[in-house]
Parts: sequence; C-alpha cells; structure tokens
Amino acid sequence: MTMDKDRIFHDHRGGKLSIALSRPLVTREDLSIAYTPGVAEVCLAIADRPELAAEYTWASHLIAVVTDGTAVLGLGDIGAKAAMPVMEGKAALFKKFAGVDAVPICLDTKDPDEIVDTVTRIAPSFGGINLEDISAPRCFDIEARLDAALDIPVFHDDQHGTAVVVLAALRNAMRLTGRKFADLRVVVVGAGAAGVAVSRMLISAGIGEVTVCDSRGILSRERDDLSPVKAELVEVTNAGGLHGDVTTALRGADVLVGVSGARLEESAVAGMAEDAVVFALANPTPEVDPEVARKRAAIVATGRSDLPNQINNVLAFPGIFRGALDAKARNITPAMTLAASEAIAGIVAEDLAPDHIVPSPLDTRVAPAVARAVRQAAEEQSGAEAARHLAARAAD
Repeated sequence: MTMDKDRIFHDHRGGKLSIALSRPLVTREDLSIAYTPGVAEVCLAIADRPELAAEYTWASHLIAVVTDGTAVLGLGDIGAKAAMPVMEGKAALFKKFAGVDAVPICLDTKDPDEIVDTVTRIAPSFGGINLEDISAPRCFDIEARLDAALDIPVFHDDQHGTAVVVLAALRNAMRLTGRKFADLRVVVVGAGAAGVAVSRMLISAGIGEVTVCDSRGILSRERDDLSPVKAELVEVTNAGGLHGDVTTALRGADVLVGVSGARLEESAVAGMAEDAVVFALANPTPEVDPEVARKRAAIVATGRSDLPNQINNVLAFPGIFRGALDAKARNITPAMTLAASEAIAGIVAEDLAPDHIVPSPLDTRVAPAVARAVRQAAEEQSGAEAARHLAARAAD
C-alpha cells in the first residue's frame, strides 16, 4: 500500500487530538457551575472524601500514554518530541475504538528512576497508565515498579498487547491445523520487550515447549552473556536444552514468532515441521519474506496492514483498558489478558481461513468484546479475592 506523503503531513498538521466539552458553557449559570464559584463545592467534597474524584472528575476514565522515546515503532531512540505523533495516534485509537480518553505524555528523560518518579507523581490525574515505546530491558523494571506503586492499571503495550494478539492468532491457527497447544514447539525470535512477554504468555496458555532466540542465538543455560531478564526466561524455556543458532532452534518447530527485526533466510524456515505457522511481525520488513514463508508454511501472519493476518496491538489495548476501567481494576492481571486473547480469537471463530485468523483492526466488534471479557475476568478475580479474605477472617 503506497501512501501519499503530502497527505500524511497534511493530516498531522496541528496534531490529531483536541479536547471536547462534556457539558455546555453557554449561560452565566453554566460558567458559575463549571468554574467559580460552583466548582468549589466539588473541590471541598473531594478534599473531604478523595474517592469522590472518581465520580466527579474525568481522572478515573483518563489514560496517560507515556513514553521516553527510546524505542519508537521501528525507528529506535528518536527522542521525546519525535515520539509525540505516535503517542497522539495511540490516544486517537483509544478514543476511536473504545471511547477511552487518553493524553500523550512524552518524558524528556531516559532515567528509569526519573520516569517512575514522574509517572507516580502525575498518577492522581489518571485512571490508568499505558507505557509505550520504552526500550528493553529498562521497560520491565519501570512497569514492575509502577505496578507496585500505583493503585491504577499499568500496562506496557509493547509487551503485553503484542502477546495478547499473538496468542489469539495462534489459537485460531491451531484450530485450522488441528494441533493442540500442549503438543506445540514454538520458537520466539527476539528477546526484547515483546519477545519476553510473548514467551511468558504462551507458556501460561499451556504451550508445550517454547525456545527463545536473541541476536546471538538460542537462550540456553550454557550462555554466560544473558541479562537478568533473559536468565529468568531460560528457567522456563528451552526444555529441550538446545544451543546454537536460529536455524538449529527452528529445526522441527511448529511455530515461528518473530518480534526482532532480524532477517531470516529461507533455509532457516525450511527445516520447520510440516504445516508450520510463521508469524513474522517486524515492521515494515518482516523477519521472513511473506512470499518465501508461504512456500514453507500453512499459515503466515505479519504486522503489516497491506497483508493478510495483521497482528496489531490495536486489537488488544483499547478493549483491555475499557474493561479494566469499567471494572475499577487496580491492575491488569494475567487472567485479564488471557480473557482478552480468547475474545479476540472468538470474533473470527466462525469464518476462519488461513488468511483470516484474526479480525481486522477496523472491526468494530473487537473492542467491546475484549472489554466485556476483561471486565468479567477482573470481577471474577475480585470476587474470588474477597471470598478468600472473608474465609481468612472467619478462620481467625
């Protein structure tokens, strides 16, 4: 798909967002209620009972889309200002697909401590934090610290959004090829934010064996150059004890999930199992040329909008946050993301085909279905926790 460069710049001129009023400001009385003196009544009520802010301000349904500009799309570390068009786009997708208001926050710092401190300080203005385009491995630490510090959902979309959609696509690919998760051997190429999250989510979903590769080859216990995050991943992956390069990892594998930007030759894919599945998700250039992949695989997916089976985070994050906000969830749990994955897969369950294993990003059914599934999972989990708390109190 060729895009008109002039139109791209025209449509971004002045930004893609604006603020709309939820109440009219026409009369003097309108002004007196919205601002002074009427607003003082609400301020005093919230000062006395802070929980009322959720009811009388937009904070409880407002998302902060936060980046430091270090891993923007496929562009890399381009800085906070250059990241703003992407963050605006993300906020626009929140509004379009799930009716969720979102504000881009581009931070002029790469220091994890400063990022955590800044987001913690602005958190009272928001109902959720969507971390975006923050480079690995810093992103893991930042998300974990914010999740522990805040009582609102924190979600790093580059990790978990990608993982949710990959799992949804894989569910449907397995339905078409007649395989079970427990019998699969999956190779994940890429051990950054997306690769780590995808690997962990596939394991939690019951995939039989997951092997992860980075730029130096298979993550194995024999390697002494692994970061702490990769070392942790080794403990739950590579059950076969493989070591070597990507070609070795792919020999006999059922599924390839590429989230790396690496380029793989046809010879690497040629050794995969019969009726293999290839998800080559690097953008704009997939790890495996899609035409080459189709010669070797039964099902091929990419991250591109001009090819079938686009695995795109927009299928996940709007509905996930909508459901979390509706449930008044304090965080986004594995049960909620697994529910989101099942909901996405279910949208196209009745009309599956090798070139149609996930819905279109423009399918208006997706965000509501994901939101319902996430809200239900959150409420069930909350109910179970309340029951355990009551049982513990009764035992005391």
